[in-house]
Amino acid sequence: MSGVSTKPVVRVGCGAGFWGDSAAGPAQLVRHGALDYLVMDYLAEITMSILARMKAGDADAGYATDFVSAVMKPLLADIARQGMKVVTNAGGVNPLACKAALEKVAADAGIKLRVAAVLGDDLAADLDALRAAGIVEMDSGAPLPAKLASINAYLGATPIAAALAAGADVVITGRCVDSALVLGPLMHEFGWQAHDYDLLAAGSLAGHIIECGTQCTGGLFTDWEQVPGWDDMGFPIAECRADGSFVVSKPEGTGGLINRATIAEQIIYEIGDPAHYMLPDVCCDFSHIEVCEVARDRVEVRGARGHAPSDSYKVSATYADGYRATATMMIGGADAARKGQRVADAILTRTRRMFGERGLADYREVSVELLGAESTYGPHARGGATREVVVKIGVAHADKKALEIFAREIFPAATAMAQGLTGFAGGRPNVQPVIRLYSCLVPKSHIAIEVLLGDTRLPVATPDGDHRHIEVQAQEAGPATSVEGHSVPLRTLAHGRSGDKGDRANIGVLARHPVFVPLLAAQLSSAAVGAWFAHLVGGPVTRYPWPGLDGFNFVLEHALGGGGVASLRHDPQGKAYAQMLLDIPIVVPAEWLAKDGILAR
Repeated sequence: MSGVSTKPVVRVGCGAGFWGDSAAGPAQLVRHGALDYLVMDYLAEITMSILARMKAGDADAGYATDFVSAVMKPLLADIARQGMKVVTNAGGVNPLACKAALEKVAADAGIKLRVAAVLGDDLAADLDALRAAGIVEMDSGAPLPAKLASINAYLGATPIAAALAAGADVVITGRCVDSALVLGPLMHEFGWQAHDYDLLAAGSLAGHIIECGTQCTGGLFTDWEQVPGWDDMGFPIAECRADGSFVVSKPEGTGGLINRATIAEQIIYEIGDPAHYMLPDVCCDFSHIEVCEVARDRVEVRGARGHAPSDSYKVSATYADGYRATATMMIGGADAARKGQRVADAILTRTRRMFGERGLADYREVSVELLGAESTYGPHARGGATREVVVKIGVAHADKKALEIFAREIFPAATAMAQGLTGFAGGRPNVQPVIRLYSCLVPKSHIAIEVLLGDTRLPVATPDGDHRHIEVQAQEAGPATSVEGHSVPLRTLAHGRSGDKGDRANIGVLARHPVFVPLLAAQLSSAAVGAWFAHLVGGPVTRYPWPGLDGFNFVLEHALGGGGVASLRHDPQGKAYAQMLLDIPIVVPAEWLAKDGILAR
């Protein structure tokens, strides 16, 4: 896999962070980014189950059609003229159909295009062998469910690099880790080998930062008022060097903001232990990275370290587990929150009585949230006196008939219950299957990977990795120290960003100044964070230090009501968790608040 680049810098831009992202992103980067590579990330766990259902009804479906119709078709001439290469996981559960569709678009336009598909992540045909091998769920130890909607291994960057080395102009994968879309091109361009762990970690970090599109250029930023141009956000570009260092930038003249804090916030997104971030190609240590502003909207990142990866691929499966429905309605006027709660209680009581009359079991799960009254904040809510709320009632049941009763009994609330009930968002609730996530580990030696380029199939060998288990040690503060002074909200001292992995949430907290770190270490313990989220979190909270970013990462287990579409909550991905934590009071020395104190400057 020898390097082919004669450039000191390889420019990789990310034009999509999810299926449904704006088509303006790829267009912006193709026309104004001067890229070597355009990458686009389309997949999430729920996306895989949706695509699997699509393919079950149509053998030519099962991929992100937007990639072909809304991105490549209008941009193909510009991409070909610039010699730009494209790498994407838009193949979903049907990379071959995606490849064929793109090849037809190119042929119709008279453009020669070598399209490669990476195959091997879909393990649906291997279920019997996996069951015989005794595969179990990573956390619970549960066996594989009887019937799955999808099951896919998270492949790495090696097959992408192999496809590029074989001459592909476009590489389409199925399920792979998001950061591999960037690491694969860098392995190819710079000749990085499977054992160059520090370099692989650095390339993975570049991919991790830009994989969610504008989230690293000011999107979701704690200090949102500082971010200009939300209507024309700049999509990110990683300007990468052979030594693993890189600069994050965006096209000139676009909106958004790139500084140390916006990049640091994205680095902590969806991470567990920053010293042991496991990927298929490398186990990354991001704990001591350096993030430095080198010019306006330009931030350099250095210092990632890597170790041998494990000998297994993470595999995610999805399966149907009963049904769900959600109703929303607005209620206005005095005591709106109390009226809303009574309406929800009445609907649930009435439908439960109807279930009993028909011999149906009780709801499996119920979630009532009064949006506008801060009910998601639990004991920290301050919105009890609000005069308008949106009542959200989410329910789950094993029997579809029960939820059809629930759906029919929502509209009668408009005349039988609270005055001020103004309407129902989205009409009568739809009954949908509950899709749950099942994660397991499968030895790499059991998975055969190949690249299809034209009509040629190229087997891809990937290193097995290291079978040894790495013992992860979180670090916790000692006994909390007593500080005399005044309390301020955490947001005064820190930035925060939260993310999700299944039913697990993470909240990164980054001090605004290094002098704040010892104070946060003493007061913002895992126990304190666990107590703050006790109304939402059902498992332990672990704190990991992040010295390179002057902060900490908190991992909250069983924190999202099942996570993803399995959750009935209005925030099933913990997107607002960092905002909640930034309200926690932290006691600071009185002199910090004085006229010339550090917080008064």
